Amino acid sequence: MKVAKKVSKGTKAGKMTKPKRTAKRLLVVANQAAAAEAARRARHLKALSCVSGAERELEELVFGDSLTGEEDELLRRLAGPRPVTAAEEKNLQEESSDSGVENEAKRDLLLKSPAWVDEDDEAEENVDMTHKYRKVLMKSDAETMLTKKKLKKRLEEQFQQAMGGVPAWADLENRKSSKRTLSDSDSDEDDDLLRRTGNFITSSESLPRGILKMSTCPPANQERFANGKLVTVQFHPSAQVVMTAGHDRSVSLFQVDGIRNPKIQSIYLESFPIYKAHFSMDGEQVIATGTHHSMFFVYDMMAGSIIPIPKVRGVEEKFLRNFELSPDGSFMLLIGNSGYLHLLSMKTKELISTMKVNGRCTASAFTPDSSKIYSYSKEGEVFIWDVRSRKSLHKFEDEGSLEGKCIAVSKNNQYVACGLKHYSFF
Repeated sequence: MKVAKKVSKGTKAGKMTKPKRTAKRLLVVANQAAAAEAARRARHLKALSCVSGAERELEELVFGDSLTGEEDELLRRLAGPRPVTAAEEKNLQEESSDSGVENEAKRDLLLKSPAWVDEDDEAEENVDMTHKYRKVLMKSDAETMLTKKKLKKRLEEQFQQAMGGVPAWADLENRKSSKRTLSDSDSDEDDDLLRRTGNFITSSESLPRGILKMSTCPPANQERFANGKLVTVQFHPSAQVVMTAGHDRSVSLFQVDGIRNPKIQSIYLESFPIYKAHFSMDGEQVIATGTHHSMFFVYDMMAGSIIPIPKVRGVEEKFLRNFELSPDGSFMLLIGNSGYLHLLSMKTKELISTMKVNGRCTASAFTPDSSKIYSYSKEGEVFIWDVRSRKSLHKFEDEGSLEGKCIAVSKNNQYVACGLKHYSFF
């Protein structure tokens, strides 16, 4: 058994030696081939060194060698100078004019059609007019939907109605034409200035020549000084009369002559410290409100009588203090404490309608034509009301407002001035 095993082991060792011998033979053959190739290359290089330069370049081109980088150069030398094509000549001309190329590129970009068009972009978008902020723009109940273009036009019409026309800053055509005319007039004036010499200072047509003299007049109420704080000082609309009123519960009238300023009349309102007093537009009445009262007084100067207005039906206010009178003398606006605006008839002192603003209303003002009312809230919002319909036409916010206190409208109805508690903005 042991001898058999040994023989089998020897047989296996013989089988393993045959692949090793074959690999060695292949390696020797490969080395011999590489050596023969190297010798052939050496003989070839030696032969090239003996031939002329033209033959060497030709052999390198035909048989190939490591000097492949010189093939292109050889072909260029053999072919001679290459002629310039028409396309290359055109490119050279275009490169010489960079601005022309840029213009052509821009033109090509403009002429290119869009790669994709969205149909929804071309369709007009409709706006729901039943929203609470857009209901006032509806001219009929059928206008539940409007396109954006029509809504924009409707807003422009509303703004023009509220402002009494197109403001100068919003009229672009007039602004451009005015700028052109101003520039032309300035150039004409400059030309006239350079054409002549002399004195260019002219005399004033409104001010007298010489030094303006000013003198201090005696106090207007020197015949009856107030015993408390004065809250109202106002000149009569047509007569040379001044009125004073204050916390001493009295309203006094003085004739202003600059010398004596005699007192005309004084009225006393018992237990009624005056908060505000104002002449009527015709100058025949004085309206006075108190500091802590829900009533107000009317003083008829023609009849010499004091008329108390204890309660206005429909006005539920604890205190009536601030008010405004319309320039045409038809309306009286009472400013409530909770944002309510009560419009009264100046003739009968009866309630016509009540309007409401967001928050607390601190000041109001009529437009010069008495067709609109501007109300200023404590939060800085300005509301524009139509007196005839008592509807809100427009609302805008006074940016930077901390606490609104007063408001005024210019006589030409083009400007609104808003006053704050700590600052003044126009």
